[in-house]
Formats: sequence, structure tokens, C-alpha cells
Amino acid sequence: MDGITKIDGITKILEVENLVHTYDTGSLKVNAVNDISFYIREGETFGLVGESGCGKTTTGRMIVKLLDITAGTIRYKGQDITRVSRNKDLMKFRQEVQIIFQDPYASLDPRKKIGDIIAEGLTIHKIGASKKERNDIVADLLQTVGLSMDFASRYPHEFSGGQRQRVGIARALALDPKLIICDEPISALDVSIQAQVVNLLKELQKTKKLTYLFIAHDLSMVKYISDRIGVMYKGKLLEMGEAEEVYNHPIHPYTKSLISAIPLPDPYYERNRRRISYTPTLEREGLKLREVKPNHYVYCTEEGEF
Repeated sequence: MDGITKIDGITKILEVENLVHTYDTGSLKVNAVNDISFYIREGETFGLVGESGCGKTTTGRMIVKLLDITAGTIRYKGQDITRVSRNKDLMKFRQEVQIIFQDPYASLDPRKKIGDIIAEGLTIHKIGASKKERNDIVADLLQTVGLSMDFASRYPHEFSGGQRQRVGIARALALDPKLIICDEPISALDVSIQAQVVNLLKELQKTKKLTYLFIAHDLSMVKYISDRIGVMYKGKLLEMGEAEEVYNHPIHPYTKSLISAIPLPDPYYERNRRRISYTPTLEREGLKLREVKPNHYVYCTEEGEF
């Protein structure tokens, strides 16, 4: 892969420009992702948040080349991945960019043992000179995510949801990637387990110098793990900026609506909480993502209308 690009003094490992993905059902064409642009700095977590069907997962799957790109550009380390077609280059890309799937039940092959699931990528990429060496790598990975090597000989149905998601994380780490797409990795887990998985991801990011695209519904959880946040709605990126800034000083009405819906463990607050409703105005002329404050972007007109 080419060297990581630097623009305006900022190191960027991933750049997404004017990305579009259209689902064609024959009678209907739907732009699930509609002309969005963002970047991710090396070593940071970029959180992508929005309601179901807004295009978050479609974006993540295009980045890892599980879905074709209808239009736009995705550059990883300065190289346009839409032009990566040679098997050697594609294998290198897949080794460096991995994904943790949303459903820890459906993403693991029920017919394979955990050790074989984690070792599959090692075998494909010819990592490890022998089966024993690959087994040693698997043992280290299981230990890294807080599981015992004894788990390697068991099947996915023998594990809890949290344990399965740890297996999914170990599988993603097996090839020593640089960028991991975390596609709602906690949404299928009990609340008590969610914090454990998120804290594990944060710890791994520090020790292995990882970069994350963290996709989720929960804006408060995204704020906790992310350095910057992008808010999506109906395929559009409506607001983007530093996590604290977007969370504490939202500008777009949709972001305000999302934040107003976040529950707090305070009975008095909950009794008096008033949700802010959002009425879409995405068809207004002249709308685009504009920098309204330093590093704070909002989808609006030149006059600041939504």
C-alpha cells in the first residue's frame, strides 16, 4: 500500500469522498449512502451514529470491500481501494483492514471450532510456519481478549453473546490489522456486557495502535469511545466534529433530537425530560456539509438553514 497521506498537517489513514451506494430492487432505486465525505486519522476512533437504515453499516461494508461502491472514492493510506484488483494487493488490503460484525451469533460458523475460526485468516494469508505456530498465535489472541485456550476446542453455541463477540474481536486481530471497522459490536449484547467489550476495544487500541471506525446507535456510547463523531440520517452525514463538541454543543436539529432521547439514571430528570422532534428538510436547495466552527461541520445552506 502507498504511504499514509498527510493533509493540512493531519495524518489520515482513511479518506472517504462523495461516497454513494445505491440498492437497485428493479422497481426502485434507493441511495442507502448518499454523497458522504469524512476522514479518519491514524490511531483515532471515528464514531458513526444514526438510526437503523441510515446507511452506517453499508458505509462500513463498502470500506472493507464487502459491498461495491456506486460512486465516490475511498482511499486507504492514500490508495484508492476501488482500484485494488490484483490478488496480491487485495490480500494486503484485507490483512490491514478488518471488521467486527454486529451479530456475534450469526458471524461465527457454527460448524467450526473457535480455534479454527480464528486461525482461518492465518492459514489464508500463510501466517505461521506450522499448525503448532498458528495454534500458539490463536492461544495468544484468546488470552488477549480475556478467554482461555481451552475455548479453542469448543463450538460457538457453547458461548455467551459477550464471549462470542470476544472471539469475533480475536478473529479481527489475528492478521495484525491497522484499521478495524466495528459494526455495532455491542448492540446485540446485554447492557452489563457492553461496557466490558467497549473497554476491551479501548485497551486494544492503546496496546496495538489501532484505528477504529465505530458504528453504533447509542450516541452516549459513541461519545465515550470516539475522538470524533459523524451523525448520519437517510444516507446523509448531517453533523461531524470532535466528540465533546458535537455531544455538548450540537447544531443540527437531528443531532439535538438524538441527544434529547438519551436516557439518564435520574428519575427527576426523566420525568421532566422533553424529547426534541425532528422534521426532515433534506430537499432544501443548497444543502451541503459546511464548516460552521473550527473542525465542526453541519449539513446546511450557506445561510445556515437546515
